[in-house]
Amino acid sequence: MPAQAYAGKECVCQLRRGICDQSCVQGMLDTPFYIACLRLVGRRCVVVGGGSVGLEKVEGLLACGGEVTLIAPEADTELQEYAAERSIRWEQRPYAGPADLEGVFIVIAATNDTDVNIAVYGDAERRAMLVNVVDVPPLCNFILPAIVRTGPLAIAISTAGASPALAKRMKREIEGQFGEPYAQLAVLLNEVRGWAKGTLPTYQDRKEFFEGLVGGEPDPVALLREGDEQAVRELITRAQSAHALQVSRA
Repeated sequence: MPAQAYAGKECVCQLRRGICDQSCVQGMLDTPFYIACLRLVGRRCVVVGGGSVGLEKVEGLLACGGEVTLIAPEADTELQEYAAERSIRWEQRPYAGPADLEGVFIVIAATNDTDVNIAVYGDAERRAMLVNVVDVPPLCNFILPAIVRTGPLAIAISTAGASPALAKRMKREIEGQFGEPYAQLAVLLNEVRGWAKGTLPTYQDRKEFFEGLVGGEPDPVALLREGDEQAVRELITRAQSAHALQVSRA
């Protein structure tokens, strides 16, 4: 895409084009991202930048149990309150360089200073650690999808950085389609996992058992939508009994 199409938009990535010509994101849509769910409980996480975007990232990390340090000379009121109640640690100063990433698992830069963002990215990359610079895909080795979260159920929506607005629309639509009944079913099925591991001898046996429950009739999701959790429990019990009968006949 020609640079003149972005006249007046300053380059914010490491290529320092002056005026953005989008050369840094060419091929982003062809990049195959490895999708994973990170366990952050007890892990050190750093957010650089104390504005509204920094607040969003801090709250996302806290929701997943991360131990969050905020590095910013100034911070929004909500962030100051998190620091006052000791939910986060606030280093009230500018980003100082590699030492700020010592022992850190993940860092998110949410500043409006290109030089700071590039410095954070470079320091993190040299440590082979996870780094995301908000709204600058080329300065990320991972991207943050839109998340639909209900209980243990989490659905991630990603457009590979092409359109966060589209991802948000998809999130709203998915929230309406997949919600509490699916989360309830996940909890109920999790209760049976111990029995399945102790009773069904192979992975394939366990796979067929659970797929039979989820995809069988009556539909457990439809039952939960009607508020009939007991019927789902009975459905699971019958499936267990059927397996026991099958074993006894073998």
